[in-house]
Amino acid sequence: QVQLVESGGGLVQAGGPLRLSCAATGRTFSDYSMGWFRQAPGKGRDFVAAISSNDGRILYADSVKGRFTISRGNAKNTVYLQMNGLKPEDTAVYYCAAALGGPGLSRYEYDYWGRGTQVTVSS
Repeated sequence: QVQLVESGGGLVQAGGPLRLSCAATGRTFSDYSMGWFRQAPGKGRDFVAAISSNDGRILYADSVKGRFTISRGNAKNTVYLQMNGLKPEDTAVYYCAAALGGPGLSRYEYDYWGRGTQVTVSS
């Protein structure tokens, strides 16, 4: 089992930055690829970014490329999502997820999920 807890969400003005963190406990963090997804009200859970367990592969959704950066600190069992240039359409609940396989785009590739953290971007 892997337990994931997100933090860092909040209310921010358009154009501003926010940094999300996801702390993992349980099994060996470095064995897992980590991903961030988001879900806006009335919509599905969409892929945002992912990072592999150990070979440096990183994936981004087109909508966040150039604005968001995913990173991980294996020593701290934490994955981060630095979000810059936030837009009102980035408003959503952001979820952290862990997968034993490679970093994937589909929510169904991930085995463990956090409860999410709300990000609200005002215009």
